Amino acid sequence: MTNLSEPLRIAVLGAGSWGTTLAVLLAKKGYSVALWAHRPEFARQLSSERENRRYLASVSFPDNLRVSESLLDAASSSSLIVTAVPSQALRETAEQLRDIVFEGKIIVNVAKGIELQTGKRMSEVLLETIPGLKPAQVAALYGPSHAEEVSKEQPTTVVASSPSQETARKVQEAFHTSMFRVYTNTDITGVEIAGSVKNIIAIAAGISDGIGYGDNAKAAIITRGLAEMSRLCDRLGGDPVTVSGLSGIGDLVVTCLSRHSRNRYVGEEIGRGRSLDDVVSHMNMVAEGVHTSKAVYELSQKLGVEMPITQTVYQMLFEKKPVQQAILDLMTREPKDEVY
Repeated sequence: MTNLSEPLRIAVLGAGSWGTTLAVLLAKKGYSVALWAHRPEFARQLSSERENRRYLASVSFPDNLRVSESLLDAASSSSLIVTAVPSQALRETAEQLRDIVFEGKIIVNVAKGIELQTGKRMSEVLLETIPGLKPAQVAALYGPSHAEEVSKEQPTTVVASSPSQETARKVQEAFHTSMFRVYTNTDITGVEIAGSVKNIIAIAAGISDGIGYGDNAKAAIITRGLAEMSRLCDRLGGDPVTVSGLSGIGDLVVTCLSRHSRNRYVGEEIGRGRSLDDVVSHMNMVAEGVHTSKAVYELSQKLGVEMPITQTVYQMLFEKKPVQQAILDLMTREPKDEVY
């Protein structure tokens, strides 16, 4: 495994707001960083302007951050590869890494989502797609971390998770700064489930805001959403305790409450009466919870895990169920014990 105390070359695949933010953070630590953009013309624009005016304006690129038009060139020459593409594009991106020798490399995924069609977590997609890649080489970096704040070096805490404690600590070492505090966790299943489901709950919280409901409703959505997250985590072999950490309740709170949250924004607009197609077509960036709500709903049905908030969000987004009727049906379900 790579010794991160040695000179480190890093590739960040994906030049959205989060990929750009992490590339700048790592470059400021002194690492040699290659930032790959999916579209060659966008890569050339980034290289020329030395900032990402489309997704992260006014954040200058350090001199040791280069922009690459070639995914293979960036990844093959790097010891640490960060995948920062949208979750539904991860498999397509990973397919392009199949011919790279991964011995001695670590791959860190930062996209939060569950794959449509397969219901797989992002680490599972990587392991399934890249030949010879071992679980101990894969990590996830999740937590309450809006790019808008991290790029301004505001205090942030996240978790680096890998089945290998050694790998988690190496990722921690690579990313940790005085304002970007990184913890470790070996429950990558729990971390990925928590970090993905929270986006669905954020859409529900946004719908509540859009309708005009108050703090009571928001608190209920967050709390019962946490219960759904815990049940799915347990069913898939993760530790339910993980959902009380940074990737769970930490990210859940910030995504449900923040003005920066794309998922909360989508929900708010749905609650105000706009259609999903209209909202998404006018957005500059991806709201991962839209696709994840479908993937997780289908997964919960397959596994027999009760997730009523997730089901309600799915019905509103994809079955066009009227918002008020969906909320009424959710609230008038059979009464239950709080813990079951």
